[in-house]
Order: sequence, then C-alpha cells, then structure tokens
Amino acid sequence: MGFKKILVALDYSPLGRAVFDRALELAQATGASLRLLHCMTNDTIAEPIGPIPVEMGFYPEFAGYSYRAQPQLTEKRLEEAQIMLQNFCQTAQKQGVTADFDCQIGEASQSICKAAQNWGADLLVLGRRGRTGLTEALMGSVSNYVMHHAPCSVLVIQSVDIGADDGSALE
Repeated sequence: MGFKKILVALDYSPLGRAVFDRALELAQATGASLRLLHCMTNDTIAEPIGPIPVEMGFYPEFAGYSYRAQPQLTEKRLEEAQIMLQNFCQTAQKQGVTADFDCQIGEASQSICKAAQNWGADLLVLGRRGRTGLTEALMGSVSNYVMHHAPCSVLVIQSVDIGADDGSALE
C-alpha cells in the first residue's frame, strides 16, 4: 500500500521525536509528503486564574492583567511550536521528503481528525502514552479518539517507557 499524504501529529516530548522518525521512514519508503501538525489546547496556552481567597487580598486589576497577558502567551507558544515544526520540516527536506506544517489551537483529538480530512491524508501517525483504565477514562485518550474517528488509516507509536507518563506526550 502506497501512501501519498502522511499527517504527523507532534508534540514536544521524546515520543514526538519517535513519531516523526517513523513517519519520515514511511515517507521515504513510499514517496509520500508529510504535513506536521501540532495542536495547542487552551490549557497549554494559558494558565487560568481561579478564585483567589479573600485572605490573599484579591485585587480586580490582577484579573484584568491575566486577560491582557493571555494573547502574549498564546503568541509565544505559537512561535515555539512553529520553531519545533520548522526544525522537523528541515530535517525531512534534507532527507528528500516534501514537508510542510500546521499549528492549530483547539482540542487535539478533533483537530487532528479535521486536519486529516481537510488535507486528504491517507495515513495519520501519532503517539500514545499508554494510559489505561481509570486514567484513560478520566483524562481521555487522543490516540483512541483518532483511531475511531479519523478519515484515513492510523499508525499509533507506543511510548517505550509507559511508566514515565509526565503528561507531555500526545498519547
């Protein structure tokens, strides 16, 4: 089976590098092009300020500051993601593989599936942290959602060190 368009969902974790490396191998073997995707969720863009106890002396201007700072933080996170994706693109291009990238803000599961649909991907590659049982039920699984909703074939790269789930991998 030959692939023409491989969408690669990436993050900042070591697993993200393994996902990229496997997708690059497949692209080289099949002549496919790569689209590298990073999804930023609201919780990775900004840390919301919750209710502050009266004893701590809440000042209304602090709340206003957090709203003003959020666009700056979003811009910074977007710039960091673009640098990561550009570096991966350059690596692919040096290996003779056509590659571009996209960075989206939104819930990762749905954003990945939508990006695959819009681009016409015939393979989607992403990582999996290895959540099971209650952890997966409570926190969800991006890879599980994508496997059941993607418009194309899905290759899931399993995390080598399942016990080291630090929350930074896509899943």
